[in-house]
Amino acid sequence: MKRHTARQKALQALFQYDLGQIEPLEAMENVLQGGKGDDFLEKLVLGVANNQKEIDGILRDHLEKWTLDRVATVDRTILRMAVYEMKYEEEIPGNVTINEAIELAKVFGDDQSSRFINGVLSKVAVTLSR
Repeated sequence: MKRHTARQKALQALFQYDLGQIEPLEAMENVLQGGKGDDFLEKLVLGVANNQKEIDGILRDHLEKWTLDRVATVDRTILRMAVYEMKYEEEIPGNVTINEAIELAKVFGDDQSSRFINGVLSKVAVTLSR
């Protein structure tokens, strides 16, 4: 599975996890529908779920005039995945993570999602690179 596809599947699984509070592994099974997953998909889903409090804290520090609860579920999920990658997956360059998040936002979000995601993640990237 390509990383882009894994990110799409992870987004779908984490969206279910966020909305329904089902377990991350069950959400992955739902998304894969009997198909085969991969290590990167599992690392993303479980990494976001296991580090969500810290990730949300980072996001709260970088949201201007927004609360995390007010952010659309799709956008919040994309942001969480990207912050996880930027903080914990050191072999993936930050600009690649941001570009992938923007592409996910264009497909799954609304008209403003990609700009919003780019703005928040650009601020996070500056902070995490210090």
